[in-house]
Amino acid sequence: MVRPQSSKPYHHGELREALVSAGRRLLEERGIRGFTLRECARRASVSHAAPAHHFASLDDLLAEIATRGYQELTAAMESEAQRVADNAAARLVAHGVGYMAFAAANPVLFQLMFSREANRFETPNLFAAAKAAYHLVVAAVGAVIPKAPAEVKQRMVDFTWASIHGFITLVLEGQIGEGDTPRALKSRGMAMLAAVVETVVRTGGDP
Repeated sequence: MVRPQSSKPYHHGELREALVSAGRRLLEERGIRGFTLRECARRASVSHAAPAHHFASLDDLLAEIATRGYQELTAAMESEAQRVADNAAARLVAHGVGYMAFAAANPVLFQLMFSREANRFETPNLFAAAKAAYHLVVAAVGAVIPKAPAEVKQRMVDFTWASIHGFITLVLEGQIGEGDTPRALKSRGMAMLAAVVETVVRTGGDP
């Protein structure tokens, strides 16, 4: 005789964290298409109805996972920037290093954060977390070209973000760096970041 699955006696808040943790592991293993609340509950050793106490739907749990992803992305960018000297150009490069390092370490989560599906489950918290990462780029570019007109700064923010995001996305998809050693690929990434900073300075610097 098969006994019904018993639920762990989680305290309030612990179940939420257990579900987020289980959900992230499931996402990494199966991707968004293999993601279900029932499986998250099973992995957290609770009944299939238990997640409803914290997440009304599958999208709510995905939104929380994506929100935390953006928070970790921002932390990675800030951490790298703290390692360098108080130099605007160096900090911009460091932000790019942190951005790409996070993406390389969390490819499935990174894909979720920027996927079209993310528009479906966007919440105020997710929106704010995404904007926090974006504003790091805005501030970093502004520090490199403080005297540039607003429209030039915005153009260089777009260029910087598109360059960094595009490069690491192509790396993750195997379109850049196929056959490269990790060291060679890192060199290509650093060369790209150096080119970005050079372009920002040349475009927005003093006449």
